[in-house]
Amino acid sequence: MAHPTSSEQAATGPIAELVARARAAQRIYESWSQEQVDTAVLAAGWAIIEPKRNRELAELAVADTGVGNVEDKARKNYRKTFGLLRDLRGARSVGVIAEDPARGIVEIARPVGVVCAITPSTNPGATPANKIINALKGRNAVIVAPSPKGWSTAARLIEFIYAQFDRIGAPRDLVQLLPAPVNKQATAELMRLCDLVVATGSQANVRAAYASGTPAFGVGAGNVAGIVDETADTALAAERIVLSKTFDNATSCSSENSLVIVDAVRTAMLAALKDRGAVMLGAAQKAALRSLMWPEGKLSPAVIGKSAREIAERAAEQDTEGRKGWLAIAEHNPRILMVAEDGVGHDHPYSGEKLSPVLAIYAARDFEEAASTVERIYAYEGAGHSVGLHSARPERALQLGLTLPVSRVIVDQAHCIATGGSFDNGLPFSLSMGCGTWGKNNFSDNMNYRHYLNITRVSRPIPEQVPSEQEIFGDFFARHGAA
Repeated sequence: MAHPTSSEQAATGPIAELVARARAAQRIYESWSQEQVDTAVLAAGWAIIEPKRNRELAELAVADTGVGNVEDKARKNYRKTFGLLRDLRGARSVGVIAEDPARGIVEIARPVGVVCAITPSTNPGATPANKIINALKGRNAVIVAPSPKGWSTAARLIEFIYAQFDRIGAPRDLVQLLPAPVNKQATAELMRLCDLVVATGSQANVRAAYASGTPAFGVGAGNVAGIVDETADTALAAERIVLSKTFDNATSCSSENSLVIVDAVRTAMLAALKDRGAVMLGAAQKAALRSLMWPEGKLSPAVIGKSAREIAERAAEQDTEGRKGWLAIAEHNPRILMVAEDGVGHDHPYSGEKLSPVLAIYAARDFEEAASTVERIYAYEGAGHSVGLHSARPERALQLGLTLPVSRVIVDQAHCIATGGSFDNGLPFSLSMGCGTWGKNNFSDNMNYRHYLNITRVSRPIPEQVPSEQEIFGDFFARHGAA
């Protein structure tokens, strides 16, 4: 059980009251059995998965944030939550969770207490649901601090969760929401008073979480690059990349932002992308789009989470000289807008994260140069996250994993769907991907229920096993002597 800190005991006001109510509910909940906890987990999952509720949340998310599209939001709400429930099914999170008689170790799961869940506007339903369910699996209470634009979606989700909690007799105060209007001061106070912060969203939020004085898990910046080498099946690669880059209008941190194509398949790959609705822009259009996307050096909300067609129409409004060309592009309902790029860094904003179906295309002589290009991109932005690879040579995935600053190498898959766990790969379902120290994070896993646990270890004596010096140093002495 987590006890209030001295600073928390001295705190007053609405945020302190939220935390106090959460602690009272958590003290009740931590006595629940594994079966009861799993029932609470399923109740929270059903709150978002039930089709009518899922649809309402997806529509509300798009209406309030202006980001993404309803159909993909609904798919994400369902798939990510259902996959998480699959991962949690049968997982032990109450009492003894592991025993190793040979080592004399018993592991006991303990709650962390009250979790502060920072969630972004890009996934205002799926991400809160994921964090709530994981927190509940560990017998914790959770208070959601959403982005202001995502507040109403999170509020509606929690209303649905309360209705399910009432059915099973769970305390409502296990899941709460930071009151509107959400601001930095209230979020900072919540982070300070809780026992664990799990932050997904802007790097400003992640840095604030790490600086809060409370233990925190935060995620690194997204800016995924993919490599298509000379052995790739270009038709399959294009299918996967387009699926990934267009899903929910590329709002995922796991959507490709750059594609590095080896010269031997560049023509075939670009043709395959074109066949699937991707349009390569000319130099003048690239310059005009840059003005639209980064009017003052910062990515504009005018393009975030918008479709390629919407972006082309907005470009037509702004680029009077090129209006006719933009309208022609929009008329054909493009799925992706592509730009040829060779530079990296602040003077080449297309090399960074775009949160829209705009894809930078880089050329490379061979696989080695492609890997080097990705390394340059990640030195600017996106280090630690992941890299995509489309190749018939499996050893190249291992090479990328050994040399690039990435926590995941996603091979021959639709990247944004695969990275956060999928039914056809072994990664845990998650919407929060750790990026390791490369991305200024303290973990490199897909965040999962074990991150919401304290684990106590009982150690019992076992027969002593002391190796000889020869066993330890023998090979060393043989090679280098015993001096």
